[in-house]
Amino acid sequence: MLKAIIFDFDGVIADAEPIHLRAFQSVLSEEGINLSQKDYYDKYLAFDDKTCFEAVLRDNGIDFDRASIDILMLRKSGYYNKSIRENLIIFPGVVDFVRKAYGEYPLAIGSGALRHEIEFILECAGIRKEFKIIVSADDIENCKPNPEVFQKVLERINKLSSMKSEILYPNECLVIEDSIAGINAAHTAGMKCLAVTNSYPYEKLSKADMIVRSLEELKIEELNKLF
Repeated sequence: MLKAIIFDFDGVIADAEPIHLRAFQSVLSEEGINLSQKDYYDKYLAFDDKTCFEAVLRDNGIDFDRASIDILMLRKSGYYNKSIRENLIIFPGVVDFVRKAYGEYPLAIGSGALRHEIEFILECAGIRKEFKIIVSADDIENCKPNPEVFQKVLERINKLSSMKSEILYPNECLVIEDSIAGINAAHTAGMKCLAVTNSYPYEKLSKADMIVRSLEELKIEELNKLF
């Protein structure tokens, strides 16, 4: 039985992946590194900022330490924060879906984005209050496809006072994702996964338990068929 819904963020709620890509490209170009759109989507999408910079530098044979990664992350954040304010797009159907689901299930965010990025966009979309739990890159050590982010979401849901009398299990949770790494993370955590084709075509998301083109076409009652 479905008892909770966990949303990825970039690529599911906000169309922010292209903005992240441009911010990464701006910073990396200053370091003499070309990051193509294909490489980003093939190799690095779903990584948090720290892991993405480390992977790109490693793939280009460049040595780094934590201090240099922190500087790159700060510069990338500057580019991203400016651009998202000018180009914020919430995917069609998201706000209505979230508000309808909010009345029936606990909702949470499990994302590799930074908390301030998530908070800002949720406030802009008018759906911040619907999410009692947000687990972000600030809260985890390992990004997707590691299941840590979804495991922490479940831990926090079970700590909510309203849930103390009833333990929630992984197989009662649905994760909504847009990436291959996210699908793998959800399944490793023991959770069902609904994929939205916002970042990848249908065939690349075939491991998901259900695939839709948009949350706009999804009815809440259809989700129970997965359980």
